Amino acid sequence: MAKFMDVHEGFTDATQEQLAAAHEADLAIEAEEGVHFERSWLDPRSGKVFCLANGPDKEAVMRVHERAGHPTAEVYELEAEV
Repeated sequence: MAKFMDVHEGFTDATQEQLAAAHEADLAIEAEEGVHFERSWLDPRSGKVFCLANGPDKEAVMRVHERAGHPTAEVYELEAEV
């Protein structure tokens, strides 16, 4: 499985609880697309959320986020890790 990092906009002033709720929405349906979301990070000042996931392709990651109510088109495949 490939590893992906995606970026969401529009979470300005979001709370840790709101981040957790969005992450739980992904976890509830991720298996249907063969994806697993490992972690999410929030920068409430910039309104950005970053998600780390494993899955078959970036389209599967995008479908989970779309279905969970927080779509993004900014998904990057992470091909090298140290």
